[in-house]
Amino acid sequence: MTAFLIRRLVQALLVLALMSVVAHGLIGLMPGDPVDLMISGNPRLTAADVQRLRQLHGLDLPEWRRYLNWVTALLGGDLGYSRLFHQPVAELLPARLGNTLILMSASLVLALAIALPAGVLAARREGGAVDGWINLACFAGISLPPFWLALLLMLVFSAGLGWLPAGGMGSFDPGAGWSARLPYLVLPVATLTLAGVAGYTRYVRAAMRETLRLDFIRTARAKGLPERRVVWNHGLRNALIPVVTILGLEFGNLFSGALVTETMFAWQGMGKLIYDSIMGNDTNVALVALLLATAMTLLGNFLADVAYAALDPRIGFEDER
Repeated sequence: MTAFLIRRLVQALLVLALMSVVAHGLIGLMPGDPVDLMISGNPRLTAADVQRLRQLHGLDLPEWRRYLNWVTALLGGDLGYSRLFHQPVAELLPARLGNTLILMSASLVLALAIALPAGVLAARREGGAVDGWINLACFAGISLPPFWLALLLMLVFSAGLGWLPAGGMGSFDPGAGWSARLPYLVLPVATLTLAGVAGYTRYVRAAMRETLRLDFIRTARAKGLPERRVVWNHGLRNALIPVVTILGLEFGNLFSGALVTETMFAWQGMGKLIYDSIMGNDTNVALVALLLATAMTLLGNFLADVAYAALDPRIGFEDER
């Protein structure tokens, strides 16, 4: 177990280091920089002002020096200052992370609550009418682009029926609480749930089909165990192993947000933050947010490995000899 943890930690650090180099290089290749945006916003700036601003922001240094300066500050706990949002990055991230966690967690729980029983039911009724209808619904769900689904929900429930707000997050009064924001959460959660439930259902169905054909399932049935116990205790537990892999990859999305959905509904989460920071050339915010998403994806993969051992006792992490 110790060797496994050390190996995974070293791998994660290498991936994060590589990601930081790639992200910093790609953002550096984007046209324009913060000073160019300042010039466009204030044409009265002189050449001397421009030179002074470039030196202040370190833009007169070569790319590798700028990267080393950024990494040194990051390792020292300085995440930098957001030029676009006019506040330190460390103060900007917590609120955005909280908004994204609420949105993504609610949609993930609802999607799994629908996908698990639907996938099991389809696998048990393979080739039947129920399986056909579930497959048709999944095909339709996968085929719908999230932005089109968001527009459709807004047209029906906001513009048409007037039941729910089309976007935003409601009052920012701290005393209002989340009950006042709940109506603003319904449509984005519904969009992400409908977009994700189809894929999860197909994964569960495929895994359950294979599991229900294995010898230990036939043995359990031959022993006279109730069908409910055979399917849910024995079958689903083993079928969840490949599904956990998908959930491990989705774990990063809990912290990086859903760019399209958050933008469509003006939900102030991490997805919209990353989009705004890249479009606004806010390097500090974009780099920290991308590294956070990478780190959370790596953590999700590690938790998935741990879940494998919990689901299947045959899987272990003994030190390699």
